[in-house]
Amino acid sequence: MRKLLFLGCLLVLPGVAGADDGGTLNPEELSLNSVMQKAIRGEVDMMTCAQGYFITKSGRHALARQLFERCAEAGYTGAMTWMSQLDDNGLGGPEDPVAAAEWDRRAADAGDAVGQFNYGLDLLRGRGVDQDIALGRAYVDRAAAAGLKVARRLQASDYDLDEVTPDADNWKYQLLF
Repeated sequence: MRKLLFLGCLLVLPGVAGADDGGTLNPEELSLNSVMQKAIRGEVDMMTCAQGYFITKSGRHALARQLFERCAEAGYTGAMTWMSQLDDNGLGGPEDPVAAAEWDRRAADAGDAVGQFNYGLDLLRGRGVDQDIALGRAYVDRAAAAGLKVARRLQASDYDLDEVTPDADNWKYQLLF
C-alpha cells in the first residue's frame, strides 16, 4: 500500500511543481490576443506590427488602430502609413485628414518612400495640410528617386493626380474653397 501511495505522489508532483513556479504552463502563442498583449506591454517588432494588416483587412479597424499606433510610436514607418490610411478613411475612428497628413509627414521625414509619396499627394491636393504644389512635387520626386514606381508614374504624367487617383475618390479630394 505504501508503494502505491508513493507512486501516486510521484505522478502528482510534476503538476504541483509546475503550478507553484509562477510561470504559464501553456502560453498563448500566435493568436490575435497574444499580439495585442505584446503591443500593450510595448513589445513591438516587425512581425507583431505586420499582424495589423490582417487585423484591418478583417474589418477590425479599432483593434488595428491600437496596434498600428503603438508600432508607429515605436518608429515603424509602415505603421505610420496604415495610421494615415485609417485616419483618412475614418476606419476605427473619425475621419481626420489632418491626422492622416501628419502620419504621412512623419513617415516621409523618417525616409519612407511611400510616406514621401503620400505626403506629396497630401500637399498637392491640399488635404489635411495647406496646398503647396512645389513642396508636394518635391516629396513625390524623393519617392521617385527612391525607386517608388507609382511616384515615377506620377512624374511622367506631369503630376496629373488622375493618374494615381481612382475617379471614385475624386469627391474626397475636391477643395471646398
